[in-house]
Amino acid sequence: MKRILYFLFTISILMLWSSCRKDFDFGPSTGNLEFSKDTIYLDTLFTNIGSSTYNLKVYNRSDEDISIPTVRLGQGEASNYRLNVDGLPGKEFQNVELLANDSLFIFVETTADILTLAQNSLEFLYTDAIEFDSGNNQQKVELVTLIRDAVFIFPDRDNTTGVIETLSFDVNGDGTAEETTLQGRFLEDDELTFTNEKPYVIYGYAAVDEGDMLTVEAGARVHFHANSGLLVTNNASLKVNGALSADQELLENEVIFEGDRLEPLFADVPGQWGTIWLFNGSEDNDINYATIKNATIGILSEGNQNATDDKLTITNSQIYNSSNFGILARASSIAAENVVINNSGQSSFAGTVGGKYNFTHCTIANYWNSSFRQFPSVFLNNFITNENNMDEGNDLTEANFNNCIIYGNDNPEVILDEIQGISGFDFNFKFTNCLIRFQNTNNNFTGDNYDFNNSDLYENCIFNSDPDFKLPFENMLMIGDDSEANAQGNLIFGAQVPFDILNNTRTASPDLGAYQHVTFDED
Repeated sequence: MKRILYFLFTISILMLWSSCRKDFDFGPSTGNLEFSKDTIYLDTLFTNIGSSTYNLKVYNRSDEDISIPTVRLGQGEASNYRLNVDGLPGKEFQNVELLANDSLFIFVETTADILTLAQNSLEFLYTDAIEFDSGNNQQKVELVTLIRDAVFIFPDRDNTTGVIETLSFDVNGDGTAEETTLQGRFLEDDELTFTNEKPYVIYGYAAVDEGDMLTVEAGARVHFHANSGLLVTNNASLKVNGALSADQELLENEVIFEGDRLEPLFADVPGQWGTIWLFNGSEDNDINYATIKNATIGILSEGNQNATDDKLTITNSQIYNSSNFGILARASSIAAENVVINNSGQSSFAGTVGGKYNFTHCTIANYWNSSFRQFPSVFLNNFITNENNMDEGNDLTEANFNNCIIYGNDNPEVILDEIQGISGFDFNFKFTNCLIRFQNTNNNFTGDNYDFNNSDLYENCIFNSDPDFKLPFENMLMIGDDSEANAQGNLIFGAQVPFDILNNTRTASPDLGAYQHVTFDED
């Protein structure tokens, strides 16, 4: 009985409330809408690649419920923009209701083909507008997007099965091609020169076949889709011929390798693409004046540690925002001068499984702050652990760091991991005139490799002093007037690399690292 009485009481309350409530009465809008922005800039896009989603908030500041007769794109169904109004997709909407003192979201995307918009143009400013109502009550929010033409390189896809082409090449160095699971294709002869006329957008791995050479000219821009990169195979080479830029913001003459998302939100996001992979057997690879950013591994260099000429010579280049390693070398050979590496999820430089490495006037830093980091800026070892959990050694023939800065936001920033329990494998290294962050607070690092008084291993090195970087968390590794690296360089190595990465002379009084010090502007 009580339940029945409670039910009847509840029904009566609801009926009373509904009889007192005024039904919503939507009147037509009168052109007094307000917007979160008057123009939506969808940033720069490559032709035929979809944009990110942008939003617009529409406000009804009045005390009346209103109905917007039409919300539409100015170009109607022909527009390359797409709308989503309160959860409904389309290009035109009728009688959109908006309560008093309330708001609604409109989401905007676009995909456009530059060839349908402009002939013989590398860029086209594509515009439209979102129109609210019509006649005297019409209000508009402008839409603006820069569409950029590009050269697209991508593997074939089987139209029947949908299977994407994978690479087949000599993986083991035995002269036999093997099928891999790596999606991509080999570059054709007429694709072996990347110019600065148009950007390049690569899907999958663009591979350089045996005996071929890929040349990348000054000012070229190379963009990679997710899980994509360059692969240089046996007896093939990569030549990156960048040059010094007058404008250090535009970097007009540098070669830039980065992801294919051009929106500012993605400007410094690590791990957007794969790597520049110098496979075992590739040879005479040269990189000069390049910026490599936002990769998983900036450069992966494998094998050829005993090559007459170093497998990789890299000069005047910067590697930033690698989600794993800036440079990962495996039993390889690298000569580096005026190289800056920073912001790596693991190590900025890792010379693993032995090898031969010479770094002169380089700044190898790591101010990674996107997650916990387990590895130091510089990591060296001379072994690999096989599938049976057994260590297999290989000689670290040499690892010389001359007039370098090795620093970061962790401690220590150098780890020397020599094979234990197995003799006969070289572990040769030396730091000469270097500024290094290494504080052995708890005496965790012992043994001869960490004897900082041994001048055969550590000559004229400075430990734990401030390098006075400009803005290290923003990849600005220039050093200032107060840097402890100033005038601390060895003159012989200074003469070997007489100009810094910005072409400032250093022979008279070389500073450590890739930059000669400057006076920072006061904010």
